[in-house]
Amino acid sequence: MTSVAQGQTVFCRACGKQLHMTATACPACGAPQQSSGEASRKILPAFLLCWFLGWLGLHRFYVGKVGTGILFVLTLGGLGIWYLVDFVMIIIGRFTDKDGNRLTQWT
Repeated sequence: MTSVAQGQTVFCRACGKQLHMTATACPACGAPQQSSGEASRKILPAFLLCWFLGWLGLHRFYVGKVGTGILFVLTLGGLGIWYLVDFVMIIIGRFTDKDGNRLTQWT
């Protein structure tokens, strides 16, 4: 058995077994893993939802931000201000999901 340097291991999200931080799937159970700091959602759907239905906050529901999504619905996108801010944040790559991970991939 080979040893892995300290700090380069994480635990499987499904079974809890220790694995290398770059593993895309757990060798023990086969569960897919997500890199830390990387969102599982894509930029393109968030962009399109914001562009067409941003005033309803559907892009916020898409990334798991349900609370602020409801606020968007009730205030019509913060009277358009929050909608524009989110649109710019998506375009420049600073928009995050509910866990604070940036959306990094377009498709």
